[in-house]
Amino acid sequence: MAKSESTSKKVASAASKVLRSKSATKAQKSVAASALTQKGSTEKTSAKVASAASKILRSKSASKAAKSAAASALTQKVKKK
Repeated sequence: MAKSESTSKKVASAASKVLRSKSATKAQKSVAASALTQKGSTEKTSAKVASAASKILRSKSASKAAKSAAASALTQKVKKK
């Protein structure tokens, strides 16, 4: 059985920073909210949020905090068999 992933305290802090940011995009805030939802939970990232997270990770303008939350959200994506 695969190990269950959850958002770390450090990533949760970064996600919180993104949610409070006035310059964060709607997609960045959505991904950060997903990462925070998964703190201490077994919730998984939806395909829509995973797609947004992927775009954030490829973005040159996204903040370090946004990329951290995006990476965490992608780690917790439901994997297809």
